[in-house]
Amino acid sequence: MDRISRRTMIGSAAAGAGMLAMPARAASRKLSPSDRVNIAVIGGGGMGATNMSKMTGENIVALADPDLGHVAKSFVVKKDGAIDPNRLLLKAAYDRTAKYADYRRMFDAQKDIDAVLIATPDHHHAVAARMAMERGLHVYVQKPLTYSVRESRGLLDLARRNPKLVTQMGNQGHSGDDGRRVIELIRGGVIGKVAEVQAWTNRPVWPQGVARPAAVAKPASLDWDVWLGPATVDWGYNPDYAHFNWRGWVPFGVGAIGDMGAHLIDFPIWALKPGLPTRVETRNTRWGGDTNPWDDKGPAELTSYPLASIVRYVFGNAPGGPLQLTWFDGGLMPETPRNMPAGASMKAEGGVLYIGERGMLMHETYGRNPVLIGDRLAERAAAIPQSLPRIRGGQGGHEMNWLRAIRGEEAISSPFENAAPLTETMLLGMAAMRAGQGIDYDGKAGRITNVADANVYLDRQYRKGWEF
Repeated sequence: MDRISRRTMIGSAAAGAGMLAMPARAASRKLSPSDRVNIAVIGGGGMGATNMSKMTGENIVALADPDLGHVAKSFVVKKDGAIDPNRLLLKAAYDRTAKYADYRRMFDAQKDIDAVLIATPDHHHAVAARMAMERGLHVYVQKPLTYSVRESRGLLDLARRNPKLVTQMGNQGHSGDDGRRVIELIRGGVIGKVAEVQAWTNRPVWPQGVARPAAVAKPASLDWDVWLGPATVDWGYNPDYAHFNWRGWVPFGVGAIGDMGAHLIDFPIWALKPGLPTRVETRNTRWGGDTNPWDDKGPAELTSYPLASIVRYVFGNAPGGPLQLTWFDGGLMPETPRNMPAGASMKAEGGVLYIGERGMLMHETYGRNPVLIGDRLAERAAAIPQSLPRIRGGQGGHEMNWLRAIRGEEAISSPFENAAPLTETMLLGMAAMRAGQGIDYDGKAGRITNVADANVYLDRQYRKGWEF
């Protein structure tokens, strides 16, 4: 692998170097079950529109996106020439919103906001969330929660200092009935002590492992400077970045593990509570860069993440003894269990396999469709009672769970207290990949202890006016 000295440094400060200094104000108003929540949306196309479609019963008062022309395409009401009645409410909500290109301007102008939905590219998540929380606003942030480890720790610190703010990450499987049953079965000992977990995904399904393309003319509706936001690169626009393909490019996303780790790694971390990893090591294909990919000197600039990787986490402080979790992406998968039940298979899209003393448990992405692998495990499972509350609407009720929690109607499903350590774990895989060697991690201090120079990968630099 390439040495650290040949890698692009995203940040210059260690992740443990201070938390957020500015205290947040208390939420502007206390809401009762009969109140509607005034919501601002940051990032209105794609997933933002999907999230917004679950919230049309509330007051969506503002929307900020650097390409409102693109966003408008997400709110068309005709499908195959016919009007889709399910989108009429969404279109009506969109039409009523005050619209901004820059969410900083929205925060300055809008004083009627209670809560903020953030569905931007990864590099904006923490910056937008901090701005909202410091204004006393509840936040729903799409996964991954942040771009860097320091940002995850910073948002967790801010949430802890302001417990009246309701926070939620957009890992909707955390609210699903199947996923919650998985937690009950693992904790109930249906497969015995678990010392090994394997997780896999078919992502990336976007450009990755390639050099950056040449800049081209941007769409007239796109404010490219705002889209770049905190990113310090001066890359010109290319459709390989915006609007969907940003995940694989180093300045804007955190690759496959950032996209799907929150839907897969979430469950073993939730079930087994192993704490933060103590050791992380990776194997991966070549990074995308600006030099000949067969040049052994490596790329002068890391532009896109490797096409495929394996990340091995060791949780040395797990309460039940050391736990090893191995992540596969880019279409790589672990070995198929030999005693798989008839009709069951390892879905190429993604899944998790728990290897226990008495057998195995496997489920698909979002915790769906758990399968027990081993003798008489179904009988054992039937004896394990339900112990976790179920979320109204299940996986599809994740957004409304946030809004009901804001009104005090029910407990929040995936608050930053859970989401931030999960995101930190995911991002430590990226840090090890960037370091080019295994890293030892002190979770209490938030520092890599065996490769001092690698601590730079726990943080990043910010463009002026977009600091975290």
